[in-house]
Amino acid sequence: MSSPSRPERPHRHDADPLTRLLRDSEGSADHGTFTSQHFRDSRPGSPRVVPTTTGPEPTDSIRLGLSRPATFLKRATATAELAENAGVKRPWLMYMSYYIPCIGWIGRYKWSYLLGDVIAGVTMASFYIPMALSLSANLANLPPIHGLYAFAIQPLVYSLLGSCPTMAVGPEAAGSLLMGSAIRLTNEHHGSPFDDHDGDDFQNAKLAGLITAMAGLIAFVAGFVRLGFLDSVLSRPLLRGFISAIGFVILVDQAIPETGLFNLAKEHGITHGSTFTKAVWLITNHKKVHGLTFAVAAVSFSIIITGRYLKKKFEKRAPYIVFLPDRFLVVVLSAIFTYVFRWNEQGLEILGTVDTSSGVFQFHFPFQLQHVTKLRETLSTAFLISVLGFFESVVAAKSLGTTLDINISSNRELIALGTANILGGCFQALPAFGGYGRSKVNKATGGRTPVSGMVLSTLTILCVYFVLPYFYYLPRCVLCAMISVVAVTLLEEAPEDISFFYRIHAYGDLATMLLVFLTTIIWSLETGIGIGVGISLIQVVRSSTHARIEILGRVPGTDTFRSAEEVPASELEEVEGCLIVKMTEALTFANTGELKNRLRRLERYGDARAHPSLPRLRGRSVPGGGGTSNVIFDVKGVKRMDGSGTQVLREIVDGYARRGVAVWFSRAPQVNSRLWMGFVESGIMERVGGREHFVGSIDEALRLTEGSRGGSRAGEVGV
Repeated sequence: MSSPSRPERPHRHDADPLTRLLRDSEGSADHGTFTSQHFRDSRPGSPRVVPTTTGPEPTDSIRLGLSRPATFLKRATATAELAENAGVKRPWLMYMSYYIPCIGWIGRYKWSYLLGDVIAGVTMASFYIPMALSLSANLANLPPIHGLYAFAIQPLVYSLLGSCPTMAVGPEAAGSLLMGSAIRLTNEHHGSPFDDHDGDDFQNAKLAGLITAMAGLIAFVAGFVRLGFLDSVLSRPLLRGFISAIGFVILVDQAIPETGLFNLAKEHGITHGSTFTKAVWLITNHKKVHGLTFAVAAVSFSIIITGRYLKKKFEKRAPYIVFLPDRFLVVVLSAIFTYVFRWNEQGLEILGTVDTSSGVFQFHFPFQLQHVTKLRETLSTAFLISVLGFFESVVAAKSLGTTLDINISSNRELIALGTANILGGCFQALPAFGGYGRSKVNKATGGRTPVSGMVLSTLTILCVYFVLPYFYYLPRCVLCAMISVVAVTLLEEAPEDISFFYRIHAYGDLATMLLVFLTTIIWSLETGIGIGVGISLIQVVRSSTHARIEILGRVPGTDTFRSAEEVPASELEEVEGCLIVKMTEALTFANTGELKNRLRRLERYGDARAHPSLPRLRGRSVPGGGGTSNVIFDVKGVKRMDGSGTQVLREIVDGYARRGVAVWFSRAPQVNSRLWMGFVESGIMERVGGREHFVGSIDEALRLTEGSRGGSRAGEVGV
């Protein structure tokens, strides 16, 4: 049988490709599975077969219509029409307000929102300004003021560019711990990170600014190239295992200064050891605990954790309880008691003077040529901080966006957070991302717009200039106790996840959690997250390389076909000598590598999961043992084929043709679509016997196979 002639190229006189696209496609497609203009007058219920007659087809216009420029023009035209129907007078302002959200919400701001936003900002400041001091001093190995920079700069930038109005941006324990680990390792390897003799604190601050800016740059680039979908790549067991491990690491690290054993641990060289080593050392030296330090830390921890419990329990019955500034009260009272009772003279270590002699908010551009070596060394840490921060931010933004009926774009969030951290890095701030718990506090205390974040930034700036001297008598063990409460919050969700995975018998996920957790606490943070990310990527690659194909069987007495993997084989009618295969996804280079072998297993055993050592199970009664004389591919789910996928499908069709097996395609793509042209131009249509082998239903294909059984196969053309 001769192959259909190549479509002609009409309407060359139309210069505008969009005009040709609209005219040629007018009335010829209804976006159905297999419905062209030829079928408009077909009898209802009758099987549809593509006629074998050929005629002029608008190939050029279809190709041009599917090209990127024409698609963009069509989308832009549709948006412009919808905007006009909606009464939008300045479309350019509409686009600007989407990409720079502050343009939209500033013009719609109501004075009635101001009181709630101010109260929310003040409440968050009372909670998180002391927390910022703790994160910087105890986790990031930096002077406390750098934690304040993160609340002064990043929330202000995010309030202008972020898409979630109640998102509260600030430093997190995980990112601060990763930064502190990177700074410590760099100091161990190089002595001084930059060797410019400006003092250890200044050196560490410059390195911190570099890491923060690099984490922001990674997030910004990811958003710019539209990689926001990657927040779903890392599995929940991986993240839960790593976050739980971070919580345990923080608890152990903070237990050393909370017990007054920091100097002794430093003498023994324990401070740079693994978490497991530190835990063993703490147990061994428990008799050397400093009583006053431990008592102050324990009381502070108890007050904060009790306040947190009471807030969660009575929040619905007494919403005003969320305004209780328990952390702020602990900080103020502990500083007053230390001053009055002179606890610092009894061995209690205090924060002391926060050095601001070199000035505050000093701008230092981090991406300089002399920093190239440090860029390479700290890239992995910046990447991990960016990934973890982005994941938590997107979870928080999407959760808040659902309650506020707001469209949250992961890509816009990446750009906003990336820009905020790039600027924060220029001022040596800690990395700051959105936090779900912090954002809930913001919303619960009256925050309705990004103004609450601006209030938080303003109060932090005032604190840097005017309040820092009053933190002189603040005990360091109180800061550690505040961090320990954060560690408990990181650990408290693990039992629920473990119970859930156990109930559903997800033992592989439990093993991933345990592996990441143990690796992190026994070796290091970098090793733990590296192994976890590796496991997640392997799972993603493994899933994407398996084409989703199913063998179908007829439900007896009906024209309904079901998957043999969904319905027991005994309940389905097997069509003798015919293999019906359903493809449910695009065919690409990633998932067609094993397609031939999986089809072979389906043909022999009826199940792609069968072990190849089994004897043939299907078609054993067919003379000659060939088993299959017709193959029907249901390709409704195939929306796209790239070059590799098309080439593999062509090879599969060639293999069947050489064996004398007829190939049919049911529920084929729309005529003249890009996928249809792929079948034509690759030679697959010619190889299977022409357009009559592309039919509208499986039932029609089965009726047509009756004429091919026992005779010559249409697929033998050209063999």
